[in-house]
Amino acid sequence: MSLPIRNVAIIAHVDHGKTTLVDALLKQSGIFREGEDVPDCVMDSNDLERERGITILSKNTAVYYKETLINIVDTPGHADFGGEVERVLGMVDGCLLIVDANEGPMPQTRFVLKKALEKGLRPIVIVNKIDRPQADPYGSIDKALDLFLELGADDDQCEFPYLFASGLDGYAKEDLDAEGVDMQPLFESILRHVPPPVGDADKPLQLQVTTLDYSEYLGRIVIGRIHNGTIRSGQQAALVTETGEIVKAKISKLMGFKGLSRVDLEESTAGNLVAVAGFANANIGETITDPIDPQALPLIKVDEPTLQMTFSVNDSPFAGQEGSFVTSRQVRDRLTRELETNVALRVEEADSPDKFLVSGRGELHLGILIETMRREGYEFQVSQPKVIYREVNGNVCEPYECLVLDVPEVAVGGCIERLGQRRGEMQDMQVGANGRTQLEFVIPARGLVGFRGEFLRLTRGEGIMNHSFLDYRPLSGDVETRRNGVIISFEEGVATFYALKNGEDRGAFFITPSTKVYKGMIVGEHNRAQDLELNVCKTKQLTNHRAATGDELVQLQAPMDMSLERALEYIGPDELVEVTPESIRLRKVSKKLAKR
Repeated sequence: MSLPIRNVAIIAHVDHGKTTLVDALLKQSGIFREGEDVPDCVMDSNDLERERGITILSKNTAVYYKETLINIVDTPGHADFGGEVERVLGMVDGCLLIVDANEGPMPQTRFVLKKALEKGLRPIVIVNKIDRPQADPYGSIDKALDLFLELGADDDQCEFPYLFASGLDGYAKEDLDAEGVDMQPLFESILRHVPPPVGDADKPLQLQVTTLDYSEYLGRIVIGRIHNGTIRSGQQAALVTETGEIVKAKISKLMGFKGLSRVDLEESTAGNLVAVAGFANANIGETITDPIDPQALPLIKVDEPTLQMTFSVNDSPFAGQEGSFVTSRQVRDRLTRELETNVALRVEEADSPDKFLVSGRGELHLGILIETMRREGYEFQVSQPKVIYREVNGNVCEPYECLVLDVPEVAVGGCIERLGQRRGEMQDMQVGANGRTQLEFVIPARGLVGFRGEFLRLTRGEGIMNHSFLDYRPLSGDVETRRNGVIISFEEGVATFYALKNGEDRGAFFITPSTKVYKGMIVGEHNRAQDLELNVCKTKQLTNHRAATGDELVQLQAPMDMSLERALEYIGPDELVEVTPESIRLRKVSKKLAKR
């Protein structure tokens, strides 16, 4: 390709406005037809991404500005998808670090910036959302500089260029007092501060696989950067695998990026980002190269999973009533297919043919997989998440997390107390002027399992919680994750208003009248530490006497909402979450009502 090229990634903490900023760049680059209906967060094409307002998968796009092709990669901001960020940064020569003008750098900002600095990139800092009330743009710049210094940035990286922007209003500017017009200052900054890619088109072909995709028609599609050489559609090439084996194949399809689409290419040269079909077994980090002179690039290391769950066939009394795919073979095939593109995932056979050990980077990572399978019509059960231990220098080690809480002042004491019981160590405490306090902890990942629901209660729903993987450290002592007992359905049937009303003084329910229940199903949380069996199907005995209060309006307390994420955090070691396309149910492992 003869056009000048810039390859840039957009990195940030979750919800700091990366995708909205890309929206503005795309709309102002002229890739959409005049009058074309363009949705917000156009890069978040996945339904779950749109619903949750987060980026789950990295996305490639490309725009043209002043005869320069700018390849842009939008990356996830959540640490559970950090594997995507690490690989993407190997494809680019620069990055835009988005920082919220109100919140400043947050835990995932630290995570993504650390990865960028390790790659030797010099970020352009974009202070976004300057239109928000209480925004402190220059304060965010100061905090960003402190973070650069803390992470060991060199002098050149610390002299980072910065701009002020509002992705929602579609403008960027170098001077905070200037009028915001459009995104041209950001385009100019990319051309000025992001170096052109280095590579020799005359050398043997070297293309490193950094992202995987899948097509029903083309099979596995690999996306990566051409480090050297030229690649042509239909040519013979070789794949150097992780083990050093050389597999020859034909490039069946070569594609580039334009806006939101992939466009067919006849050839492309060093420095460009392309998608290639033809290598059915290619994996992350492997090299597509010249078959005559195969030269492999250094492999990309993908972080290992830190959390594991057991997926099993649904064996509850309601099994098979709501799902389309319910057998172990169907679940196994779906998990195997997920491995085609989800490289941070691991799937192993368990001690039973109906169970599978599924390992991922965190609760959100695994929760997204479960929700996706559920929407596709799968029905299955999952166990309580457990951390994965490793042996380091002869010691048993466990994953630790950096946890940052933003809470009202009245909740500070309760949060510190509970995290102390969960082996959390406070590192920092900043009291804000707005009646809120920011707390920073280092805590074993075990201590965070099931904490989110408790945190919401401690802060009455007003707290903000963020955490990211820190490192592996020697195993700490027991973690106290005290939780009340549960209310278990005593028999199969339909829950009645009468039974639930009579049981309200025993605890809080997860269900409403007319909900179908079965023996062993968890229907609520007990007020006390032990479990309680309760008949929630009991009906009122009818008589021919009218009570004096019979016409009074009686209402039930609102049930506790058990979403998938909350259910995964809530269950104990002897409990399961039953997942179907229509329902999320909690149950005991044994139909004989295992005792806590």
